This record gives sequence, C-alpha cells and structure tokens, in this order.
Amino acid sequence: MSQITVISGPERRRVWTDQQKRELVAAVSAPGANVAEIARRADLRPNQIYRWRRQMEQAAQGFAEVQVHPDPAPAIGTAITVEFERAIVRIPAGASPGLVSAVLRSIKP
Repeated sequence: MSQITVISGPERRRVWTDQQKRELVAAVSAPGANVAEIARRADLRPNQIYRWRRQMEQAAQGFAEVQVHPDPAPAIGTAITVEFERAIVRIPAGASPGLVSAVLRSIKP
C-alpha cells in the first residue's frame, strides 16, 4: 500500500505588489515594531522584509523624499522654500539654476 501526503496552506510563490512591500517595510520601520510578528501576520519570513528594505534603500540612493506644504507666511520674493532636517533654504524667484544647484548640493544631511 502506498501513502500520499498532501501539504495544504498558502502557495509559496506569491507575488507582492510594490505598495504591499512598501507598507510592510514601513510597518517594520515604526518605533517598537516586531519584525517577526509583522512577518507572521503577512505569512512570510522576516528575512524577506529585510531584503525588500535593502532593495528599496539601494533604489532610493541619490534621491530624497520631498514633501510640499503651503507656507503660511512666505517671505517676500521667495519662490521656493526647501526645508531640511537642520536647515531651511528660501530660493528667490530670480536665482540662477546653477546657484540653486550648488547651494542644495552643499547642504549635508
């Protein structure tokens, strides 16, 4: 007599959308987050989340997140305000692109 074992459960080869990956990586990055628990709820291994995070960091090298907020009281003549963690740069409307580029590159995060 032969024996057959049926393994049931979720399919192992799943396709995750970029949005789903970003949400899981963001959840892991939250203060006090438990990677093992988040991975268990998503039914995957923690190393997969770490791999996605590494891939996202590599893809984002050279780019910075930009958030645009209305300035309640803009300075007179200022066209653009760029706010960094430790600096605020107000760019006047007539500034040359070369000067703006040089100033923004000189600010170290």
